[in-house]
Amino acid sequence: MAASSPLMSTYLPQPLAFSHGDGAWLYDMDGRRYLDCLAGIAVNTLGYNHPRLTAALREQIGRVIHTSNLFVHPLRDQLAQMLVDRSGMRNVFFCNSGLEANEAAIKLARLHGHRRGIATPEIVVYEHAFHGRSLATLSATGNPKVQKGFEPLVPGFVRVPLNDAEALARVARERPNVCAVFLEAIQGEGGINPARSEYLREARRLCDEHDWLLMIDEVQCGTGRTGRWFAHQWADIRPDVMPLAKGLASGIPVGAVVAGERAADLFGPGSHGTTFGGNLLAMRAGVTTIEVMEDEGLMKRAAAVGERIMSAIRSAFAGHPGVVDVRGQGLMIGIELDRPCDDLVEKALAAGLVLNVTASKVIRLLPPLIFDEEHADHLVETLAPLIAAKVGG
Repeated sequence: MAASSPLMSTYLPQPLAFSHGDGAWLYDMDGRRYLDCLAGIAVNTLGYNHPRLTAALREQIGRVIHTSNLFVHPLRDQLAQMLVDRSGMRNVFFCNSGLEANEAAIKLARLHGHRRGIATPEIVVYEHAFHGRSLATLSATGNPKVQKGFEPLVPGFVRVPLNDAEALARVARERPNVCAVFLEAIQGEGGINPARSEYLREARRLCDEHDWLLMIDEVQCGTGRTGRWFAHQWADIRPDVMPLAKGLASGIPVGAVVAGERAADLFGPGSHGTTFGGNLLAMRAGVTTIEVMEDEGLMKRAAAVGERIMSAIRSAFAGHPGVVDVRGQGLMIGIELDRPCDDLVEKALAAGLVLNVTASKVIRLLPPLIFDEEHADHLVETLAPLIAAKVGG
């Protein structure tokens, strides 16, 4: 932003404004269209201008948007029950964002530790993790760059490498104050790094053995993005605490913490709260998002279309040393290059694609779940030459 901007300079946005969207396409102020391969960073599950979502939101705005949590409302109970049914867990706390959901998870872990008689409870967190930018979630995050300048960080976190079962077992042997394990099923900001199924199962086993909470952050990878409701379900396990946000309401701000038996009764009246969380516009958006996803088979489509994209990119760059890896699940895809590639964001926009680069070298693709085969092929046909020009092939 220019120095004269009324906005704080916390972002460096591209000099491009969108006027509207339709389906998987965005249109700038001059009418040029762009295939959206980012979905507002995994937020716009149903793309743009979905007729059922827009109709539901218009209707809800005409009724009531917000009444506060001082009153009950069937919509809040309906969305909570939907999440309980699809997760196999027990109850839900609604908030406004992934940061808030993760903050609530940290509070649940500390309550669990104190109830076990631990005066200074500790939580296992991970290298390259990202959980938010509040002081507690920033401290749980594994990125020194975003932590710099905000010290002292919140204590009580023990950091280990992802997918290293022995490192986690060592924590169990050496750190008696641990009360929870907190990880992303797929690290998003960290470079699309999946937690392997066998690792998640071992983490579940250790948590059961030591009475720890297993807390799986599904803020970016949840709500059907990987082809199942929640990414951890590929490992056939169930967490004790699951933060959600982003795609749950297709663009309306929402967060949720879903709790299983071990954590469901930790919060009581007055132990946590929110003003806007659970507002009825967000609840209507969440209910409608889940209904549309099921009616239109969007999870099955996400799995198939994501595999189509990854297979095509792998085939196009098979044996090329400049493309280190193509990884992900469903429509959460990372293409890791052997060199920094932040400049590809601007080059992709010039070619009519909206995408993102994270961890400096990883092209991150998070399309809306309405993406189809035609969209996928257009993406690959447009992106592959940009990658080839970057890595020299």
